Amino acid sequence: MPNHVHLLIETQDTRLSKILQGVNQRYTMYYNRRYKTVGHLFQGRYKAIICDRDRYLLTLLQYIHHNPLRAKIAENLNQHPWSSYRSYLSQTDTLGLINTDQVLRIFSEDKSRSRKHYKALMNDGAAVKKEDIYSTIDQRLLGDEQFVEEVVERYGGDIKKGRRKKEYTLPQIIQALERQYSVSLEEMQSWGKGKGTLTARRLFSIIAKEYGYTGREIATYLQKDPASVTGYLRRGEDVRKEVDIVINALRKD
Repeated sequence: MPNHVHLLIETQDTRLSKILQGVNQRYTMYYNRRYKTVGHLFQGRYKAIICDRDRYLLTLLQYIHHNPLRAKIAENLNQHPWSSYRSYLSQTDTLGLINTDQVLRIFSEDKSRSRKHYKALMNDGAAVKKEDIYSTIDQRLLGDEQFVEEVVERYGGDIKKGRRKKEYTLPQIIQALERQYSVSLEEMQSWGKGKGTLTARRLFSIIAKEYGYTGREIATYLQKDPASVTGYLRRGEDVRKEVDIVINALRKD
């Protein structure tokens, strides 16, 4: 892209930071030599997101290939000179930088057939949106909660195990709550102050908040004053067990 680059990399023994340090240094040297400039070329540190390959590999490729179209610097996927798109459809990767086989085998062992399916998927008009890719956990992990737990267990516990922003809709959270506690949305929106209804409102507010909904969004959905929702959100640890029950129900759907 004109001011940044997207790389989809699967690392093995070499750390990603070491790989990108080498890329940065060598390209900066090349750029400064060619254009007779000096100093740093890239601003700030790179941003890395660890992704669930099995679930997001094709989604990420589609997002990257469509970037030039979204930026209006290309009219079709074939047009952008710095895209890897054409390498998946032919043998144009003369430098051997792109492992196309791993991706194409997802569709078929037959190269011709797999390229046809790949082209159809990548040209799908329903391109992936930016918020689908950057809706991460702790700004570093793209995957479901099981994937996050596996990463934390393997690499250490320094990841904030938050929920992926708006991974579930408010109606989905309500449905999981209804199944566990037999309290309907109508009851939660009513003026009723029974113990079960108040607990359901509180659980809904806490869970929705953990999945990135604002207090105002929660209040609007419950048809309550935002101050009431603030009250529901206090002392969340008191009902942690009940919250986890509903979240587990959500994940099973």
